Amino acid sequence: MALLEIKNLTVEFDTAAGKLRAVDGVSLSVDKGEVLAIVGESGSGKSVSMLAVMGLLPWTATVTADYIRFEGRDILNISPAERRRIIGNDISMIFQEPIASLNPCFTVGFQIEETLRRHTNLDRAARRRRMVELMQAVGIPEPEERLRSFPHQMSGGQCQRVMIAIALACNPKLLIADEPTTALDVTIQKQILDLLLRLQTETGMGMILITHDMGVVAETADRVVVQYKGRKMEEADVLSLFEAPKHPYTKALLSALPENAVGDRLPTVTDFALEEAPYTGGQP
Repeated sequence: MALLEIKNLTVEFDTAAGKLRAVDGVSLSVDKGEVLAIVGESGSGKSVSMLAVMGLLPWTATVTADYIRFEGRDILNISPAERRRIIGNDISMIFQEPIASLNPCFTVGFQIEETLRRHTNLDRAARRRRMVELMQAVGIPEPEERLRSFPHQMSGGQCQRVMIAIALACNPKLLIADEPTTALDVTIQKQILDLLLRLQTETGMGMILITHDMGVVAETADRVVVQYKGRKMEEADVLSLFEAPKHPYTKALLSALPENAVGDRLPTVTDFALEEAPYTGGQP
């Protein structure tokens, strides 16, 4: 049984111009201990798909699916109270832009402890020990002192590590990492990715990695789902995808890697016939 299984997910937003379909019939699954990458350009519905799983879309969104099963249970059709017990506990998410995701009015210690208060029965002393342990696990020096810091007093890389600590506070079974290295320099990007993979290996949790970076996909993922304009274009294990991509859009993404430049020009997605190209891999 898959850890998370989504069948025919559709997300529509009410806009002044009418209904906007951001996700169109996406199906995917991830197993325990597996890293699934969802890749595609900005606006392809990657983040919206996972925010739908988390129940974090605004009221203007309409979410439908045959099912969204976590450990065999359809979380789309459970009560809000039951869903809150799962989200943040068994399923956690690292959001884009850590500075924007952390509350500037509270210390990072308060924000880590908030998750522990909500989802565990630990007393205050035990929560404190767990917070220090988490800060050490994500590589933040002087953890006791840093727990008293506000987000603006920390670097972007440190704030991203705090976000990871919050996400891992309750030992989730599934971690969703939404562009976890956005806006970080290359050195910090590698540190964050290495940290996530180490923690994922140590805990055995499943991980969904949302990215537009095919280099990150090659280094981290077991399987890949390629999305374009809200639809799944292709699904394959990472080796097959890079060696023999089947869909024109996947070929376009791979051709746009810097090493594939011809002269001073990289191919773009407009160089490929995409609009009528059918889904070609995995289970639709």
